[in-house]
This record gives sequence, structure tokens and C-alpha cells, in this order.
Amino acid sequence: MLRSLLLYLSDAAWARSLITRFPFARRTAMRFVAGERVEDAIAAIGALQARGIHATLDHLGESVTNEAEALRAAEDYVHALDKIAASGVGANISIKLTQLGLDLGQEFCLGNVRCLAEKANITGNFVRIDMEGTPHLERTLTVFRALRQDFENVGLVVQAYLYRTEADLLALTVGSHPARLRLCKGAYNELPDLAFPRKTDVDANFVKLTRLLFERARALPPTQAAASGNGRVPPLPAIATHDEKMIAAAVASAAELGLPRDRFEFQMLYGIRRERQEQLAAEDYAVRVYVPYGTQWYPYFVRRLAERPANLWFFVSNLFKR
Repeated sequence: MLRSLLLYLSDAAWARSLITRFPFARRTAMRFVAGERVEDAIAAIGALQARGIHATLDHLGESVTNEAEALRAAEDYVHALDKIAASGVGANISIKLTQLGLDLGQEFCLGNVRCLAEKANITGNFVRIDMEGTPHLERTLTVFRALRQDFENVGLVVQAYLYRTEADLLALTVGSHPARLRLCKGAYNELPDLAFPRKTDVDANFVKLTRLLFERARALPPTQAAASGNGRVPPLPAIATHDEKMIAAAVASAAELGLPRDRFEFQMLYGIRRERQEQLAAEDYAVRVYVPYGTQWYPYFVRRLAERPANLWFFVSNLFKR
């Protein structure tokens, strides 16, 4: 119930207006956000790289309401790709299609993302399309498939809490050139006829889908499945979780299948379980951290509170002290 409430608040304009008035809200959000400028994010990525961890850069924003805003978001990502190339850090980019105009027109959005894929291709980089809620799922898949006809350097996120994800995963990884997928649990408020309502069922599906991804990765030639030497193009696949049981299941599954540690990667969020990130990297697992930046931090921040109640109590207790 608490999670559902917070996910509702993450999309509520009145809640955003209220919460963002508190200076402490922004300061607390910066625990999970690298800063408001791309230069802040590049500095954070450099610190991660010094500890053997790569990154995926996310310019915060979603659900834009006009074409000019979507075009600015695309320009910001082009600028970010230039900054990554100039700095030499091991980072790619993650994007949300609603930030790039998906609600304004599928072809308009596709044109914006195509520009990013072309820029990433020129700079030796990679574009990961984040999955949003189910109202956008089919259109997201359509845009992704259109891009894959011309670009190998694009990947996608799939969500373990949806019933349909196993079928989507199998379709996306068929053949000798499977999509590079990131598997996560899912962070949107979905109806019970679309998503597993119980955490235990989501966890079981996550473990199952992890093994399916590993089986597909094992069948590929090592050079095709591995990451790029500069850390920008990730290996196949990515397992995005902070749950120790899911991490242990992935480790066990890879060992049982004989999948080398450089043929997949763990992905975690900036500011969450930093010690575990470093521990996995020290054990020679590939680790990539999702590094968000920008002024539109409110929806992202509230979804992080929904995922971990301890974050919420820390926020509330400090909010009323000031």
C-alpha cells in the first residue's frame, strides 16, 4: 500500500509542487542524483571508474508535453555523449522515450532517438532505452525494433514484474544478434492483471528470466557477447538489482552454466549499496551504476523512496526537523 501511494505521488503534479519547495528535499535527493549539470555526473562517473565500476548516464526527465522540450532533451544527450567522449570515462547513456517525445508522436520520437544512436555510433558509445509503464510498452518496443534495423548499439530494459516479459525476452534474444537487455524488477504502479502483485512471484520470475538471459549469452561467441574495451558498450546481459537474493541467484546461475564473469554485468543505482558495488567489482564481476543528473529529480527520487522504505523514513524524519 505504501509503495502504491509513493508511485502515485511520483506522477502527481501537486505533490511535486509541494515537496520540491523544501530545500531539504533536494539535498536528500542528491543522495541518489549526481548533480544538476552533466559536468557533475561526469565527475561522479570518474570516481566510480577509479574503483573499477562503469556507468550509464541518465539525464532526468520524462513525459514531456511539447516538441521543443523533447528536442532540448535530445540536444542535452548529444552534449552528454560529447562530454563522455572528451573525458574518456567508461559510460553509456540511458534514455526514456517519453522525455524524447513518445507521447507527441511515435515517428517524432524515433527521429530524436535515431539522432542519439547515430551520435553514439560515431563516438563509440551505446544507447539503452529504459522501459516505462505499460501504457508505453508496445510503442517502446516498436521504436526499439525500428532502431535495431539500422543500429547494433541500442539496448532495452525489460521488467520482471510483468507477466508478458518472458515472451518479450525470448522474442528479443532470438537469433545470432540478440538485443542487449537489462533485466530489472520494475518500478511503476501496474494493475494485477498485468503484473505479479506479490514480491515473491516477482522474485521467482526475476531468477527465471536471469537464467534465460544467461543461457542465451552462453550460446554466443565470446567476442559478440563481451563488453567493449572502453566500458561503453555493455556485455550481454545486464542484471539490475540490489536484492542480495537476486545477486546470489545470478552468481549461482552463471557458475552453473559456465558463463564467464565478463559476459554479463550487474547494474545498480547511484547512491545505493555502494559497498556491494565495490565488492562485486573487486570479485571481477562487471558492474555498471546508473548515474542520473538534472533538475527534474522529483519523480526519480520518489520512486527510489518507494523501492526502499528506509529511505522514506530518513527523508520524512529530517524534513520535519527543518
